[in-house]
Amino acid sequence: MSKPLKFRRISGSYAICRLPAADPVPDWAAGGPFTSVTRTPEELSIVCPAERVPSQHKPEIPWFCLKLEGPFPFSEVGILHSFIAPLAADGIPIFAISTYDTDYVFIQETFADRTLAALKHAGHQLVA
Repeated sequence: MSKPLKFRRISGSYAICRLPAADPVPDWAAGGPFTSVTRTPEELSIVCPAERVPSQHKPEIPWFCLKLEGPFPFSEVGILHSFIAPLAADGIPIFAISTYDTDYVFIQETFADRTLAALKHAGHQLVA
């Protein structure tokens, strides 16, 4: 995948939380423009709007969300790689979540300007 991608910023600040695997999904985890709950034998991961998260689970630095403009067929390879490679090259840490149709990339808000500059330099386009 080498063609430029279109992406948009999803409004709001987000929290990425890790809870014990056996914990029930808390009520505060639901709602907002983006929510993800993933349970594994090792953990319960929750991504949701930061304002919904109780103080004991809030991150020190909130995250922002970039949505790749899909949908992308499963046969198309390298989509996420082409988007995050320029960020990795610039030392910008990410947290990615994929859905059936597209990919979402979360970046700490302190990296916002560097992220947008790196993606623009790589040829990707921010759309309104």
